[in-house]
Amino acid sequence: MNLLDLLIAPAYAQATAGAAPAPGGFLGSAGGFVLPLILIGVMYFLIFRPQMKRAKEHRGMLEKLAKGDEVLTNGGIAGTVTDIGENFITVEIAANVRIRVQKGAIANVLPKGTLKSA
Repeated sequence: MNLLDLLIAPAYAQATAGAAPAPGGFLGSAGGFVLPLILIGVMYFLIFRPQMKRAKEHRGMLEKLAKGDEVLTNGGIAGTVTDIGENFITVEIAANVRIRVQKGAIANVLPKGTLKSA
């Protein structure tokens, strides 16, 4: 046994030296293209499509937002919407304490009365 036997498996070297290459891989000669297409399809249905659906629902929620709605921001701040602008929303988090947040920072619209009961 020499040093090359540790680096290159003797069976592999013998098989490739005299034998013809095996026909195509997975599912015949076009198999090189089938497996990546299947993986892309699986990724689309498991990752991309649900993410697009969530983004569409979030945009719809932001469009329906109105004054007086109780909201929760991505940072965990809960308050009542007092003013709605093009890109920013003013949220009252306590009596006479208002903050301006980006519309995209609104995570959820809470049911009416949630903040009063807390």
